[in-house]
Amino acid sequence: MPKVTLEDTVVHYGRTGDGPALLLLHGTAASREQWEPLTAQANGFTVLASDFPGSGLSTDGGGPITVEALAAQAEAVLDHAGFATAHVVGHSLGGVVAAHFAGTRPDRVGKAVLHAAWPVTDVRQDAEFRYWLDLLETGTFARMLPLMALGPRYWEQATTESNEQLVKTLETVIQPGADRQIATDRAVDLRPVLGRITAPVLVLGSAHDRIVAADQQRALVAAIPDARAAEIDAGHGAPAELPDEFARLVLDFVSAAP
Repeated sequence: MPKVTLEDTVVHYGRTGDGPALLLLHGTAASREQWEPLTAQANGFTVLASDFPGSGLSTDGGGPITVEALAAQAEAVLDHAGFATAHVVGHSLGGVVAAHFAGTRPDRVGKAVLHAAWPVTDVRQDAEFRYWLDLLETGTFARMLPLMALGPRYWEQATTESNEQLVKTLETVIQPGADRQIATDRAVDLRPVLGRITAPVLVLGSAHDRIVAADQQRALVAAIPDARAAEIDAGHGAPAELPDEFARLVLDFVSAAP
C-alpha cells in the first residue's frame, strides 16, 4: 500500500482504478475502509483514500491532530500519487478537511463534495463531542453510534439482533485515535477559508443528521461562492446507511460537465 511521510506522520492510502483523481477523506473514528462501497462504483476515476493519523495504518507522534495538518496530508497524498488536482469528497471531519483544503489550495481541487461538514463547532456540538469522549472512556461509544448516526431508514428494517450485531462490529471498527480526532472536531473553525473556495461544491446534508444541524449546512452553502445543496434521506452515517444512493449523488456531481 502506498505511503507518504510528513515530519513524524506516515500516511497510508489506498489507490485503485484509472482516470482523474478522486480523493476520499473519512470521518471521525473511521478509516479509508469507510469508502469501499463508493470506491466499488467509482468507475473512470483513480480513487485515493487515505487514513488519518490514529486510523487504519497511518501513524504519527501521538500529539494533537489539526485540520490544517490533515489538509496538508491530503495534499501530500496527491503529490505522492502524481496528481496536480483531484475531486475531493469528505464525510464529517473529512468534509471539514476537504473544505479547508479547497479553501487554502484552490488550485489543487476540481470539485468538492462536503457531506455532514460544518463551518464552526458551536456549543451544542462541543457538548456532543465531550460526551463522545466520555463514552470512549467507558467503552460504550459503539453502542451509541447507531443511535447517533443512523436514520429512520435503518431503524425501520433493524431488529434487536441485527442492531446488537452492528454494535459488536463497530466495537472492532472504532479506531485507536478516535479520541484525538474528536478533539479535532471540537476545534473546527472554517470561517476564515470558506470564502476562498473557488471549486464547485456540493454541500450534501442528511435529513436526519443529529450532529450537524440544518442551519450549519445552510451556513456552509452561504459562505462558499460556488456551492449548491442536496439532501439524502439518512442519518449522519449516510455513506454506510444508504451507500448506493450516497455514491450516486457524489459521482453524478463530480462526473458532470462544468
